[in-house]
Amino acid sequence: MSFAFRAGAAVCALISSSTSSLADPAAKPLQYVIISFDGAHDLAQWDRSRALAKRTGASFTYFLSCVFLLSSETRRLYQAPGKGHGRSNVGFAATKDEVAARLAQIWAARAEGHEIGSHGCGHFDGKDWTRADWKKEFDAFATILRDAYPINGLPGEPAGWKDFATTQIHGFRAPYLSTNKALHQALAERRFAYDASGVSRGPTLPGRTDGMANFALPQIPEGPSERRVIAMDYNLFVRHSGGFEKADADAVFENRAYGAFKAAFDTQYQGERIPLQLGFHFTLMNDGAYWRALERFAGDVCLRAQVACVSYERYLEQAAPSPGAAPAVGIGG
Repeated sequence: MSFAFRAGAAVCALISSSTSSLADPAAKPLQYVIISFDGAHDLAQWDRSRALAKRTGASFTYFLSCVFLLSSETRRLYQAPGKGHGRSNVGFAATKDEVAARLAQIWAARAEGHEIGSHGCGHFDGKDWTRADWKKEFDAFATILRDAYPINGLPGEPAGWKDFATTQIHGFRAPYLSTNKALHQALAERRFAYDASGVSRGPTLPGRTDGMANFALPQIPEGPSERRVIAMDYNLFVRHSGGFEKADADAVFENRAYGAFKAAFDTQYQGERIPLQLGFHFTLMNDGAYWRALERFAGDVCLRAQVACVSYERYLEQAAPSPGAAPAVGIGG
């Protein structure tokens, strides 16, 4: 049975089971928290995120941009739809040694129970792309990930790497969260289990179309006026400093971000227990305020008995256990 089929069945069963659980306050479901990282570039942030997971028992989703598996010597192997060879909105790896170190991080993270998803390659806005354009981008990602070792002339490809690259990439998030109908058609044709490119007013259960789960980052209340903002570090960066780097004097930005994450969590934990999704990047914005807020938040909630901080993949696998299966328990519980 394919992961995509199991994921679709899990979404349907989850919606049904959540509705019945809410009718009985004593049978509340686990509070799921889904934390993801877009781009998965900086090596130090790979180390930092994996260390956070080890401290808290969390599993994360890393939405990888495949251009970071190409160096200046191999960059021309990538061509985005409508662009010239070797172009990217986010650059490439500086050297082959950097590519090798990133591949090692990916392999180690996967072995530790984290998920690698697709963020496409060159981080271009695909709102006007056709279905063929999106499929070209997916094919570039698949090829570059699968052949990253020989492409870069690197030794030591792990046994099982190609199987991982060709069978274990189940999810996608669009750069800039920019989507169109053609994307959804291409995702379905490529048999992705889920798309995590949506935005919703608040936490919501995943929907399902064409056998694929659709996740949405929630807009959560933030700051003194509690205006809603997408629960992602970049959106907080724009809210707090207009997208310009500022020192986080007196931890104002960190405290506002942590407060927003924690309040959104508390609302669900004390209420309906709809999964809370939070998105981050490997860029340290406003003096690293949002990563510090994330570390505080994960340390506070992920070890609770009734909380599971998991990847999108693991959420789809665990949220609706098969009939007769043992009840789910929280990470660390």
